[in-house]
Amino acid sequence: MTQLECLPYGVGHADEGVSLLVRMGPYRILLDCGLRDVSPLSQQRSDLAFPADLVLCSHAHSDHARGLLSLHQAFPKLPIYASEVTTQLLPLNWIGESVPQFCHALPWRSPVEFCDGLTAELFPAGHLPGAAVILLTYTPPGSEGHRPYRLIYTGDFFLSNSRLVEGLRIEELRGLEPDVLIVEGSYGTARYPHRRQQENQLIERISHAIAQGQSVLLPLPTLGLGQELLMLLRSHHLFTGRDLTIWVDGTVAAGCDAYLDLLPHLPSSVQNFARHQPLFWDERVRPHVRHLQPDRRSSIESPCIVLTDLTVDLNEFCHSDSSWLVLFPQQSSQLEIDSQELSSFLSAESVQVSVESYLLAQHCDGPSTTQLIHNLRPQHVVFVHGSPTYLADLTGLEELHNRYHLHSPLIGALVELPIGETFLQPAAPDHSYEGELAELGTVVTITLPDAIRADPRWRTLADTGLIEARWQGEDLVLRGLHQRELLSPGGDRSPISADGTLKDCCSNCRHCRGQRCWNPSSPLFNFKVTLDGYCPVFEPLMISTEVEVRDVEDESDL
Repeated sequence: MTQLECLPYGVGHADEGVSLLVRMGPYRILLDCGLRDVSPLSQQRSDLAFPADLVLCSHAHSDHARGLLSLHQAFPKLPIYASEVTTQLLPLNWIGESVPQFCHALPWRSPVEFCDGLTAELFPAGHLPGAAVILLTYTPPGSEGHRPYRLIYTGDFFLSNSRLVEGLRIEELRGLEPDVLIVEGSYGTARYPHRRQQENQLIERISHAIAQGQSVLLPLPTLGLGQELLMLLRSHHLFTGRDLTIWVDGTVAAGCDAYLDLLPHLPSSVQNFARHQPLFWDERVRPHVRHLQPDRRSSIESPCIVLTDLTVDLNEFCHSDSSWLVLFPQQSSQLEIDSQELSSFLSAESVQVSVESYLLAQHCDGPSTTQLIHNLRPQHVVFVHGSPTYLADLTGLEELHNRYHLHSPLIGALVELPIGETFLQPAAPDHSYEGELAELGTVVTITLPDAIRADPRWRTLADTGLIEARWQGEDLVLRGLHQRELLSPGGDRSPISADGTLKDCCSNCRHCRGQRCWNPSSPLFNFKVTLDGYCPVFEPLMISTEVEVRDVEDESDL
């Protein structure tokens, strides 16, 4: 029996990066190298010349690729491969350094044999230009008449089309019947709206801020999200022809320049757009898109939109009597700005700042992840790239647990992947909590056991001590209100008044669903409404004037 194993050097928890050593028969394949420190790779057995027989990089994001240059410098003869587009984007991880061309390009959808019986084939994964799903196939010698062993590694993937990347086509992978699927679980079991709906909500928020005289600041990584947002602003009907300047700063601008060299590899709709007007930099068609020089950060005219680096000092954008909306992406801890720097920015004199978050998903949500798994039907599923709690949610899904062998490994924990053998799947972890309700006049109290605080997500839920409750069918869904949602308590779009109470607005109305009014008595019935809107027949969302969530010292108190 051929032995398959996976040894994780990095599984993408927090900001540690992803790097997985896979063994198929006698061969060792390193999948990605997003490590900040590659020394663990060089500390393997002394009788081995290289830490792997070859390296395959799924895409150019830093959490999957930033260690490749150090790895190449330590082992210059170790072969490293990626898609053609990824090889062109990789140098953006080391701006300012002299980077040799050390990564070899592989074609799409064409198996390449590296060693006797070992082949790799790349399929477009969505998410980022050049991102690849990697199919590894090993055919042992003397195995005529037997199916070869197959392993699929998704890297980061996205089924939906975005502005600059076509989504992963499941039909290209259906029927491959891999023995092992290594898949990302960045969003866990969460369910998100369709990508176009997310885009429209973000654009409407930015448009509203500009109409109110606010400038919009978007801190972003070098590759991916920044270029997506710029293309969205350039092509959305709410901004087409609008008298406005979009400034692009630092490494985000370098990423845009790199995309221009990739135009033949971008979707046909993007290529068609570029035939009629510049893809990014444009002084002719409004809104104008311009490079922002560092010495001009404090002198740009308002209102405007600024796409800037994650590491920039936000205070450089402050100037007298300016008003800013700072937008942070949800579900992306690597995009967080230093809290002290943000506090300094918010406290600057004569600067009015509101801070909000937005959702523009770059990964698959829970239903899309399970859709891919069910279409591939592997024997083993290895979840990586996500917080441990999110990955635990996926391994606890009954629909997966009853059909596949599920793994969520830690760094350094060898995962053996026996094929054709049967073994009992351990019981799925139980992440539910029992509590009780108590009605006390105008207050409803929800009491939960103290064990709930052991989950790292409790800190987010209990961050401010305030929660939002919303009916979802017959279920009541509770959501913690983050500090950022309360930073500008009097803002036009904030559902929280200055005194901490909920406003009488559409976002807090029980009849507002999907940003439409469903109250037949309202003049806005069946119309799309703004979240800060109001009508005379407003009905509050919550069933009482206050809902309190508290924990008890011992479950026996329930």
